[in-house]
Amino acid sequence: MSTSSFWDKDLSEMSDADFDSLIESVDTNAISEQSVVNGTVLRIDPDRVLIDINYKAEGYVEINEFKNEDGEIVVNVGDVVEVYLERVNQEAGHAEISKSKADQVKAWEVIAEKFDKNETITGIITHRVKGGLSVDIGVKAFLPGSQVSLRPMKNLEQLIERELEFRIIKFNKKRGNIVLSRRALLEEKRRVERAKTLEKLQIGNIMRGKVKNITEYGVFIDLGGIDGLLHITDMTWARINHPDEMVRKDDEIDVVILKFDAESQRVSLGHKQLFPNPWEGVESKYPIGCVVKGTVVNIEKYGIFVELEKGIEGLIHVTELSWDKRGGSSHHNYQIGDEVEALVKNVDLKDTRISLSIKSITTNPWEDINVKYPVGSIITGKVRGIKEYGIFLEIERGIDGLVHVSDLSWSKRDKNPNDLYAHGDSVQAKVKDIDIQNERLSLSIKDVNEDPWLSVQSRYFIGQMVEGKVASVTEFGVFVEIEDGVDGLIHETELLLEKSAENYPKGHTLKVEILRIEAFDHRISLSEKNANKEDGSVNDYMVSSSENNNQLDDVFGSFSVSEGEEEESSSESSSDSDSE
Repeated sequence: MSTSSFWDKDLSEMSDADFDSLIESVDTNAISEQSVVNGTVLRIDPDRVLIDINYKAEGYVEINEFKNEDGEIVVNVGDVVEVYLERVNQEAGHAEISKSKADQVKAWEVIAEKFDKNETITGIITHRVKGGLSVDIGVKAFLPGSQVSLRPMKNLEQLIERELEFRIIKFNKKRGNIVLSRRALLEEKRRVERAKTLEKLQIGNIMRGKVKNITEYGVFIDLGGIDGLLHITDMTWARINHPDEMVRKDDEIDVVILKFDAESQRVSLGHKQLFPNPWEGVESKYPIGCVVKGTVVNIEKYGIFVELEKGIEGLIHVTELSWDKRGGSSHHNYQIGDEVEALVKNVDLKDTRISLSIKSITTNPWEDINVKYPVGSIITGKVRGIKEYGIFLEIERGIDGLVHVSDLSWSKRDKNPNDLYAHGDSVQAKVKDIDIQNERLSLSIKDVNEDPWLSVQSRYFIGQMVEGKVASVTEFGVFVEIEDGVDGLIHETELLLEKSAENYPKGHTLKVEILRIEAFDHRISLSEKNANKEDGSVNDYMVSSSENNNQLDDVFGSFSVSEGEEEESSSESSSDSDSE
């Protein structure tokens, strides 16, 4: 009997067998394959669960599909559960069913509904994939790297295993394609926060914000959808070298609105303004002339900064560190944390500056220099500067004296100070002159000993054979030092060899004959030729020839220094000494 023939009969005419056959036919057709249906748990075996989906059909589901993350079975006999029906074998009464597929189908339905309503969805980021992250929202979804945050993130791995909320921005069930965005949610949240923040942004208002970014010049604070700049100069009344000395990223801090441009939405913030200004009344606390104590907090080439109290600092310029003219190096004598005493020289409230001085509370060494180092006394000093015009000797800290090049030796021969002395050499000198007002001290090395030329004629005579060392080679001859401070000239006509530095190296010992002695003018004429004659005879040519005498006068005269030139050179050296 066909199924359709049942509908042609009146129910009162049907037999019991016919009625049962009709019901069985209707129930079987009501089962929709490849859809989610309800079933009742009949039995739980060690590896599977038996479920009755009614209509005389039963099926098995793997036990793992009913276990939670901890491995616990979350179903009991008699529970009604949703399963996915693949197909039904009516003859065998067996159904192919799946719990996991039913979960996926329901998940897709939820996702589709949330996408249509533009609602958020929660998911767990599982792992990194090309271009972004994979997210489990019941089914697998893709989170592009550009949609992770408001700004690009360098380390996406830090989000793995985190549960977050997302907005579904692309959905295609047929292709199984779901694209998520976390950035869209953050932008929505930021817009709401920005609107609320704008209502509070008024100059003078105090707000609490979070440190978003730290730079050398200040800190960017998130006030809630709007960022403001807290400049380093407005962070504290005290000195800091970098903002990270006060705050760290994500710290919360109270700030006051200093400026706000509604058009550009630029906000300038302050933090130190929340506390009393320590500079108020500073003139009465630190009057000019008083001696104060403080701690060195910063050292620069031009001076050192001393903290007198929190937020109050004074500068001791290098010229105020000591009476030493070489103030540029005095700051090396101090270290951060040193305790110092200083005199208040000036207070500038407008620019919040205090000028201090250490040397003002110490004795000026030049005040009693006449007593300590009178003119004519012999002193010992160390070479601390070498110039073309002379050398500087340090007698004590803050007291330097100049030995002019003309006072280095009794020799009239031009001398280079660099050839005679080196930095650090210990030298004796006689005090020639003291200028207290200009803090200048003139010294002489040659005056420590008697002028050897005064007695030169008692030690030497014309025709005498002596030995000396080559001092220098000039265009007209060779100078030979026959004793300390006494030089003689071998004119080029009296040389044995061709005049050159190779033939007459400096320091080379020569045997010479004295041709002429002029002690008053510090001149001695020598001959190498005469000293090396085989017969030992004396050449009187240089003694008698007025022409050659006049030639030597010109030679020696070129080495004389006029008094005016000496004074000019001395004035120049004093000026350079001050600059030292």
